[in-house]
Amino acid sequence: MKKEKNASKPEFLFGKKNYRFMLIGLVVIAVGFILMAGGGSENPNVFNEDIYNWRRIRLAPTLVLIGLGIEIYAILTTPKK
Repeated sequence: MKKEKNASKPEFLFGKKNYRFMLIGLVVIAVGFILMAGGGSENPNVFNEDIYNWRRIRLAPTLVLIGLGIEIYAILTTPKK
């Protein structure tokens, strides 16, 4: 049996740039979800106004959407060969 000369190292589906953007996107999404957390009240009979603050209503969902946009960009960018 002959060994195939065309056998080479398997290539990654994405390039280094793509993986870097994917990691950045995941970090931005994680920060968005961390900023969304909390704001509950220890006593269920007391309403806590902190659940409707600017950070949880505007900033955190915006960061999650930006992170998803970065992920889409990372996937659709063609790697350099």
